[in-house]
Amino acid sequence: MIDVPLSVLDLAPVAAGATASEALGHTTELARRTEELGYRRFWVAEHHNMPAIASSAPAVLLAHLAAHTTTIRLGSGGVMLPNHAPLVVAEQFGTLEALHPGRIDLGIGRAPGTDQRTALALRRTMEGLSAEGFPRELADLMNYFSGDDPGAITASPGLGQSPAVWLLGSSGFSAQLAGLLGLPFSFAHHFSSQHTLPALQLYRQSFRPSRWLTEPYAMVAVNVVCADTDERAEWLSGPAGLSFLKLRSGRPEPLASPEDAARYPYTELEREFVRQRRDGQAMGSPETVRRQLTELLARTGANELMLTTMVYDLADRVRSFELVAEKVVGGLSRGV
Repeated sequence: MIDVPLSVLDLAPVAAGATASEALGHTTELARRTEELGYRRFWVAEHHNMPAIASSAPAVLLAHLAAHTTTIRLGSGGVMLPNHAPLVVAEQFGTLEALHPGRIDLGIGRAPGTDQRTALALRRTMEGLSAEGFPRELADLMNYFSGDDPGAITASPGLGQSPAVWLLGSSGFSAQLAGLLGLPFSFAHHFSSQHTLPALQLYRQSFRPSRWLTEPYAMVAVNVVCADTDERAEWLSGPAGLSFLKLRSGRPEPLASPEDAARYPYTELEREFVRQRRDGQAMGSPETVRRQLTELLARTGANELMLTTMVYDLADRVRSFELVAEKVVGGLSRGV
């Protein structure tokens, strides 16, 4: 049974032959439609130097999405803190929270979300790019919102206008830190499924009650492609598998069409890579997706699921979220 809130993670995918403007317009349409359907949150992720993804500036995109929606929570899934000075992040998300009180989530990630060369171009120094510096920079960011560090620089907007802060992770490091700080935690099951259960266990074991949470709250992000039949979902999922394969091999490209993905000359090793990528995800008809998501919830005990759907055509992307809301769970309520 799927009785937890469902949310959306969108990467503003750029399809082959399309422009970034079209991709961002599609993300806006998806945000409006998923709000209508009752999804709880709509997050966008920071990525750089990736031709298939247009969400490189989450704060800017979230301001646009907030102006085109009214009730759905909006957030970053996430902002990659090593790429930015904490004060800049505090001011950006403090501004968003001031403009749209109670609707903004600030999901923070430890990885740069890109290659080291691009990360250096963003930060312009190697300082802060190591994992060791992340807890200190996170503490600085939180202090800008809370004012707990007397005499520190004042973030304005920021001080007193704190979004809901989450930690994101794909391993145990951020899971443990989120637990120790008493923050909600979102795990990237959609690309690190083999680490999901150990990370969630570590989060819950490490959890200490805080001003933000009295008990652990874990969200799991999962790839979902829902279509009228299993065969249709399999066809639609081809471009995402090929995109991830090319990204991992250092050849990122815009999202291929299902036809081009089907024609790609995979080696046996590449086919196995794509197959492993789909392990633990949810792809198929509404009945198949219901079973897969129910099994995922049973394994993880997640408090919330965040669905990400990387398909070529906007209509198929929207249809997948409609089928989940209407046929997989039989209607959504953000108040659950």
